[in-house]
Amino acid sequence: MLLRASLALSLVLASSAALAQMSPAGLWRNVDDKTGETKAEIRITDNGGQLSGRIEKVLKKDGSSTCDQCTDDRKGQPIVGLEIVRGGKKADGKEVWEGGKILDPENGKEYRASYTPVDGGKKLEVRGYLGPFWRTQTWQRANP
Repeated sequence: MLLRASLALSLVLASSAALAQMSPAGLWRNVDDKTGETKAEIRITDNGGQLSGRIEKVLKKDGSSTCDQCTDDRKGQPIVGLEIVRGGKKADGKEVWEGGKILDPENGKEYRASYTPVDGGKKLEVRGYLGPFWRTQTWQRANP
């Protein structure tokens, strides 16, 4: 009886860990789709169904230490700690989070965004939209 209970608990814990990996929540390394360069580590959290993401560490060697190009409340704020993901929630019946915005601190522009975990949650496809055009980056989970 105790063995069955232990086995059942192990299966529940393993399946909940797998489900947690199929979420944008976690620590990610963003990889520039044009250069292949890893630029930063971003921590995405799920706050009551809404995504939020902040830069925890800059990995790119050059660049500004503040968001000089930003035009909103983030103007002049330090890049480390900067909130670049605002909003976005899980779409009904799909493994995609959409409806939020993502900021590119290099140019200060904010884009509509979607986030799709792929490869068992080891990667995150981050797509930014500007009108009918989009650009996709594939981020790597920093702590798989």
